[in-house]
Amino acid sequence: MFVSAVIAAAGSSQRMGDDKLIMPVGGIPAVVMAVAAFEKCRDIDEIIVVTRREKLKLFRQLFDMAGFSKPVKLTEGAGTRQGSVAKGLEQVDERCEYIAVHDGARPLVTPEQISECIGHAVEYGAAAVGAKVKDTIKRVGADGFIECTVDRATLWAVYTPQIFEIGLYRRAMSAAMEQGREYTDDCQLVEAAGHRVYMQHSGYENLKLTTPEDVFAADAIARRRLAEREETK
Repeated sequence: MFVSAVIAAAGSSQRMGDDKLIMPVGGIPAVVMAVAAFEKCRDIDEIIVVTRREKLKLFRQLFDMAGFSKPVKLTEGAGTRQGSVAKGLEQVDERCEYIAVHDGARPLVTPEQISECIGHAVEYGAAAVGAKVKDTIKRVGADGFIECTVDRATLWAVYTPQIFEIGLYRRAMSAAMEQGREYTDDCQLVEAAGHRVYMQHSGYENLKLTTPEDVFAADAIARRRLAEREETK
């Protein structure tokens, strides 16, 4: 079985105020840590990183310095996340049977989580990692007042990777492009094509770097993991 990973790393980091993808997490640039998880995963065969044109040279240098053993391709993204992933899709090996789409701003995913999600995708055709919502959720109106309390029993926060059988994913992407639709994540893309996606609970550490507070939290988690590995040596 051949599995290709497409890492979406073409965002503008507007809410961060700096390029979150190269911010250090546990002493390692975030995007390098994210790619490293796929490089270490025994079930991933190739990695395609989609980024902005002005970042291609820098990312190439970062990945070369990391000394990855698996091939890491770089390609220029588009103006939207969906368009950028479509650019990555164009680069996958012809042997690809499953595609794992991941946000480059999620550096804390683990090889074990990736492998488990691949297993679910093989079984169901589509799978994603995520976590059950812990907080009480309110629906708030335009006037700023609470309208109702939403039952959180069935609510999940969806993370990445999101993994799909390649034929299913290509059909879903083609349908979205033909209809001129833009989706916020790949599960939504595949759902719109009529396919159900299995959700894998992966805990709450697979943070996405969106604000400076996220970077502080991710750095603390990464350093704790490193300390735990040192203790077990």
